[in-house]
Amino acid sequence: MKKLGIMQPYFLPYIGYFQLIDAVDEFVIYDNIQYTKKGWINRNRILQNGTDTYITLPLKKASDFLDVRERFLADNFDRNKLFRQIQTAYRKAPYYEQTIDLVRRIIFCETENLFEYIYHSVLLVCKYLNIETPILVSSTLNYDNMLKGQDKVQAICMERNAEMYINAIGGIKLYQASSFLQKGIELRFIQTEFQEYRQFGNNFLPGLSILDVMMFNSTEVVGGMLKKYRLLEGEG
Repeated sequence: MKKLGIMQPYFLPYIGYFQLIDAVDEFVIYDNIQYTKKGWINRNRILQNGTDTYITLPLKKASDFLDVRERFLADNFDRNKLFRQIQTAYRKAPYYEQTIDLVRRIIFCETENLFEYIYHSVLLVCKYLNIETPILVSSTLNYDNMLKGQDKVQAICMERNAEMYINAIGGIKLYQASSFLQKGIELRFIQTEFQEYRQFGNNFLPGLSILDVMMFNSTEVVGGMLKKYRLLEGEG
């Protein structure tokens, strides 16, 4: 049974994003989808001084109606400053030395295009974590991008001959299982089971950027964490 996942591009997202990539046979990342200000496309959270702190990719001012692939990093984006922030936050973490070169290659990627920058980071993290799932860019697929919601998702599933669509748990109210079944597609949702780990002796903060997970755990342990989830059936 061919399983497909589809998500927006997110900057160094939490482990659940990579669990989804690892759980499917193909993963589609949207580039021709409208950028949203208050989401996680160009920001995430790391652990700094015992609390969660945002890291953000500043963007050039542009229309709110542009797609992610039409947005660009700000001219004043200080890659050195962001890199130093991450260095300062994690330099005493047990797997800092193993992870910091990956961080350097992500942060200092030379492209100014927002999608390309994030896409590059997703590919690097997947390689580091030995996730071999093929990742496809949505604009390269043959479907009607004017479709909305679950109609668009179903069109992509059909274009890829997927028999099961797996979505992040946050979308469980957005899609109807019966509608997918009419198209011959089973609908599932992935629910992360957060595995606690030591974060400098602080109270555990789940759901931080994958950077946090990698700084405190070996790739072998993270590989085990990637399997810590439940697949739930869709509703309706």
